[in-house]
Amino acid sequence: MRLSTGPFRIGVALLGCVVLAAGLPSGLSAQDKQPFTTEDALNVATLRVQDITDDGRYIAATRATDRDRKNVDHMRFGDPTYISPSYADVLVLDTETGTQTSLFDRKVQVRSFQWSPDGTMLAFFVRDGDEYFLHTYEPARDRVRKIDLKSDLTIASNSPLIWQPDGGAVILTLRAEGWAETSRQMYLALEEGPTIVQDSRKPFLAWDVVRGQSALMIPATVNTNSRDVQELLPETRITRIRPSDDGRLISYVETTPVKTAYDRRGGAEYEVLVLDLAADTTYSVREKSTTRINPNWNSTGDAFAYADEGNVFVRSIRDTVARNLTEEHRTPVSEDDTTKLRYGLMSWRPDDGALLVSSQKGYHLLDAESGDIQLVYATTEDDESAPDLSVVNWSRDGGSLYMTYSAKDRWERGLVRYDLPAERMSDLVKDASRYTGWRFSEDGEKIFYNFSDGDRPNDLYMANRDFSETTRLTDLNPWLAEHSLTRSELIEYLDVDGKTLYGILYYPVDHEPGKRYPLVAEIYEEFFHNGFNTNMNLLANAGFFGFRPSANLETGFPGEGWLKGVTAGINKLIERGLVDEDRLGVHGTSYGGYATNLLITQTKRFAAAINISGKVNIISFLGDSPKITNRNYAAAEVGQDRIGATLWEQPQKYLAHSAILYADRIETPLLMLTGEGDWNVPATNQREMYYALRRLEKEVVWVHYMNAGHGAGRSSTVEDFHDHWNRIIGWYNEHFEKADEERVTADGDISGGVNRRP
Repeated sequence: MRLSTGPFRIGVALLGCVVLAAGLPSGLSAQDKQPFTTEDALNVATLRVQDITDDGRYIAATRATDRDRKNVDHMRFGDPTYISPSYADVLVLDTETGTQTSLFDRKVQVRSFQWSPDGTMLAFFVRDGDEYFLHTYEPARDRVRKIDLKSDLTIASNSPLIWQPDGGAVILTLRAEGWAETSRQMYLALEEGPTIVQDSRKPFLAWDVVRGQSALMIPATVNTNSRDVQELLPETRITRIRPSDDGRLISYVETTPVKTAYDRRGGAEYEVLVLDLAADTTYSVREKSTTRINPNWNSTGDAFAYADEGNVFVRSIRDTVARNLTEEHRTPVSEDDTTKLRYGLMSWRPDDGALLVSSQKGYHLLDAESGDIQLVYATTEDDESAPDLSVVNWSRDGGSLYMTYSAKDRWERGLVRYDLPAERMSDLVKDASRYTGWRFSEDGEKIFYNFSDGDRPNDLYMANRDFSETTRLTDLNPWLAEHSLTRSELIEYLDVDGKTLYGILYYPVDHEPGKRYPLVAEIYEEFFHNGFNTNMNLLANAGFFGFRPSANLETGFPGEGWLKGVTAGINKLIERGLVDEDRLGVHGTSYGGYATNLLITQTKRFAAAINISGKVNIISFLGDSPKITNRNYAAAEVGQDRIGATLWEQPQKYLAHSAILYADRIETPLLMLTGEGDWNVPATNQREMYYALRRLEKEVVWVHYMNAGHGAGRSSTVEDFHDHWNRIIGWYNEHFEKADEERVTADGDISGGVNRRP
């Protein structure tokens, strides 16, 4: 099926206006719009660019909705043989004609798209049953072809897909004979028994061994015409496969597990090797090391760079050792700061003659041969007002850098170009809109990006190199123009410690100035950028303000951050006359659910709270999810939980951050939503809070979805998704109405300028 839509070209200054205008069809007033419902939430389409031809003409993309990712069997998490469902439309966009071609007449499960070097053929995998199969598509013939491999082995479900430089073959990975049966039995032995033995004398946690099965693969080449398969190596753990420019050599990283490591370092050895196809020999170009390596290869594939402990190294496949190019440049940062400069690797210059590296001083050009270094863009590490800049591409001649731009105190975002010889920055596009997903054609003449006005879903756009002309390539959700959507506003406020924080406020769809509305805060960590948000649109259509406030989380004492930051942000909105202080709700998912439960042990300000898949006891949580092995220990000691120490070093901090120990202080009615198949935060952890609050005669409701995983009903079936959100909205409505009733005066009036929805 082919969809033909001609592109329209607009000047960059009008870009945001055009998209906004598209939101209201002629003759349709705001009052005539339909509410945005849970059914609508399932149907919002998103586009994922998979690959673009070097000349920028053809784009391979997938279009999917939340509905397409339902019905996952969460109980099989950790099973190396299980492939979770995720379906999509497969599209090829012709940027010259504006034609969109659907490769299949139905949604399919696909992965690993790669255009051939000359851009004439697209290779990708399509799932059929429990296997993936290689397919190709030729735009010139408008033909999809299944490549039946001349092999009894199956394609690994996590296989890479890489074209050989001549375009005649692809590199992929296969499963060894018997792999599926062995892996499945290993999983069942730990999942079902009948007898399960864990033994600390063994180097690995048992689940580490099972999960490690997914990494075992046989690299091979497949001729796309003859379908012949050539196995390159025996079964191994291989990543970062990279053919040389002439196709004679294939480099890769081989991983050798050593033991289960609890500090996120060590635990495995990594070696960079090169396979010489002509000589059928393999040799090492970086010996085994417990330091994880991410080799950054130059354009021809005959040399790679990497960073290690503040230095940048370069190693040619012809050298016997790597060269440290930055050791002599590790001088003190300044006269006042005697800390040595630490260099990080960013990318090769297009001509391979130099590397772009970063340090505390800014960006440098590092000569790949001599090691000479030049500061090309200075930054001030302690300048909190400086915008966030991130390099996304070089100009073809290597004379300019393209960087994303984002101001830190307002919504001003876009793309800038930095001229290296002139040391001059110029704006390509910069405004309050949201720009993401930057990609460039090989010659730099075409720039691709996702665009949103900040409140509506993304669409894909293309611009020329100076942004004097832009082309809208997709219109994914025209039906949303008939629905009521929220609008967002960036809120700046001070937390209790006087630190400047930001939050995103989402307005009720029927907002009337001068009226105070209920507010529901969705909490996690820090929030700044807006963009289309399903959760906030459902809350806004229920008649609530949605608010995503930030918290400053300090290692060792993170639990204080939400009380200091969330409540301060809400106070500012109350002071502005927007929010009814008696009708406040708060919820979060995962780490946000954990934060919610901690927060309501410290304050009684909220009329209702909801913990979605969030832990309540950080001590029992340490070993509460065996399928993710030692992740929970690492999260507490060095990760997101920010305890910053082991349980035995700082037991009091684990006690202070376990909401279950302070359940007697909770006065806020609490709804808890969990999933039976949640491998991340098992429902057994939240069950502790239900029984505690029940024992304490507090108001608590626990809803457990038997088909769900992490995220409760949102991660389950379509029916559970609706139920999940109906319960959330119903919980808030019930307790906001109670708050109304409790402040009814003697003569029956309701104070506060309440705006009540029927």
